[in-house]
Amino acid sequence: MTDSSKRPVAVFDLDNTLADTAHRQRFLERSPRDWDAFFAAAPQDPPIPEGVAMVLARAEECEVVYLTGRPERCRRDTLEWLAAQGLPEGRVHMRRNDDRRPARRTKLETLRRLARDREVRVLVDDDELVCADARRAGFTVVLARWTAPSGTLKQAQEREGRT
Repeated sequence: MTDSSKRPVAVFDLDNTLADTAHRQRFLERSPRDWDAFFAAAPQDPPIPEGVAMVLARAEECEVVYLTGRPERCRRDTLEWLAAQGLPEGRVHMRRNDDRRPARRTKLETLRRLARDREVRVLVDDDELVCADARRAGFTVVLARWTAPSGTLKQAQEREGRT
């Protein structure tokens, strides 16, 4: 049961939902993929105006929570990027450095954990599989379609458990 004294949460993905990763996709198109360079370039991600506007609007009625497949080792860069964009402070849930499970599994686990004591008002994510699983689990979902889909990133999210 949800405690009515707690604000509901709005959950936002980062990559290709709030942060445009197009400039660093090249690191994943190599063989082997250069994950260190891919994540090292994240601080230079331009913000995505549609995603930023949605976070700011939701922050008026909800606590904002960030849910990313980025590994924990990227926490400092991620927090600095969020602050530099003027985005609301909020808990940031990241993948353990050694966790290679598909994003749809790790994110759904976190959503369910959040929902134990809070209303999860919405999940905003660009990953169709994450959104489909969350919707099937009863969550309200907004599929972020404001960047061009990346087959390389999708494979990384689903098959390699990297982001």
